[in-house]
Amino acid sequence: MIGLALATEQAIVAEATWRTRNNHTIELAPAIERLLAAQGIAANALTAIAVAVGPGSFTGVRIGLGVAKGLSLAATPNLPLIGVPTLDIVARALPQGKLIAVIQAGRGRVIWAQYVDGQAASQAALGNWEEVAAHADGGETVIGEIDPAGVEVLSHHQIKTGSLSQNVRRAACLAEIGWERWRQGATDDAATLAPIYVHQPASGETNG
Repeated sequence: MIGLALATEQAIVAEATWRTRNNHTIELAPAIERLLAAQGIAANALTAIAVAVGPGSFTGVRIGLGVAKGLSLAATPNLPLIGVPTLDIVARALPQGKLIAVIQAGRGRVIWAQYVDGQAASQAALGNWEEVAAHADGGETVIGEIDPAGVEVLSHHQIKTGSLSQNVRRAACLAEIGWERWRQGATDDAATLAPIYVHQPASGETNG
């Protein structure tokens, strides 16, 4: 999944989200150029850059972070960079109440964390759908990347899930969080900002 958004402090100016078959390298940079060109904005005119830092696809996170760092460091002066955990972006779709945000980790596994009123209430964990269901015993809504296996398990346990639109990881939500953290002065160092992994990648793995 690739998502891009261009936003002011008051509005989402443009947004695009699409699925990709591990073509982040060849799709991401041209898409950013098109998005900026369509709005007549130069990259060095941006105020700040927000980027998802994982956990998630090792390849996708690394490429997205690399492009964001490149844009930040290429500007004079350097653009502020804000790294946002991927599950925070997922959870933004339901900023009130109790929920469990979930993303796919491959091989039948998922990465999940509990949230209360938009704030993380547990650390990200790597597990399966039965484990997610077991932790949704307080009326939590499960949102995010719910595959057919997840639908089956969650339905069996009568657990509420997000709507189709709520389950999409939106770049607009990333932009909102980015603006909030920028106003708070919570920016990151482009030289040291690193991906978040639930576990370190082993040979041949693409998610984590």
